[in-house]
Amino acid sequence: MLDVTSGEPRHRTVRLLFTTRHGNPITDRIWSREWSKWRAAAGWPDIEHAGFHALRHFFATTLISQHVEPQEVQRALRHKTLTMTLETYVHWWPKRVRQRGVIGAALQGAVARR
Repeated sequence: MLDVTSGEPRHRTVRLLFTTRHGNPITDRIWSREWSKWRAAAGWPDIEHAGFHALRHFFATTLISQHVEPQEVQRALRHKTLTMTLETYVHWWPKRVRQRGVIGAALQGAVARR
């Protein structure tokens, strides 16, 4: 594991914090299976796309709706590239009010100054 808490990156060997009851790493399949049980116990609906990965999308869209910069969302999601983040979530970024007539206004100002 790479430890960056001291400012100088250092590789350390550490035990896993969460494991199966047999001490094995928790894989995505194991986690998803457990997540399904927890979701059912909480009374959440069992609908398509309601798996654990949906929480990742919730996290991302919450960041976006709070106006977090795209590069920060990329880092939080650990996407390799900003392009990957934008291609996945571009439709969630708020659209800015499009200024109409910007060029016309600039040209009118130039004409007025003649």
